[in-house]
Amino acid sequence: MRKTVIGVMGPGEKATEGDLQNAYELGQFIAQQGWILLTGGRNVGVMDAASKGAKSDNGLTIGILPNSDQHGISEAVDIAIFTDMGNARNNINVLSSDVVIACGIGAGTASEIALALKAKKQVILLTDDVESKSFFQSLSPENVYIVESVVDAIAIVKAILRSKSL
Repeated sequence: MRKTVIGVMGPGEKATEGDLQNAYELGQFIAQQGWILLTGGRNVGVMDAASKGAKSDNGLTIGILPNSDQHGISEAVDIAIFTDMGNARNNINVLSSDVVIACGIGAGTASEIALALKAKKQVILLTDDVESKSFFQSLSPENVYIVESVVDAIAIVKAILRSKSL
């Protein structure tokens, strides 16, 4: 049986302290559920924090990297997939995830959210950015869930996964 893969997307260098804390906790909760964490795999921002959170609870982590360079990988990534595709790897990130959680917002994260919505994937937004929430909700109200906490995000993931298994 295929394992559940939860994608956590978010800013790298421009992640806020709140984004980093939320990402770390998301990683922990994802690992505790026995799900696999998928991120962009780099050693910065939300990618690194989520991977470290998952590893702190013995989770399995996948990093979909934008280049073919061995440098810059999060030490908490178990499986590194080198794409040499730059930002085009964002489509791989979302298509390989059963559910996408956007933790914070940045240009790369916005592209991942948009690609996920085009693919009819469910996206959970965990951000304080009011404009982003409004914009993405208007694009696909049936596939965008807005949450205020990590616990709420995980509850929504569970509900989405239950509805897919019916």
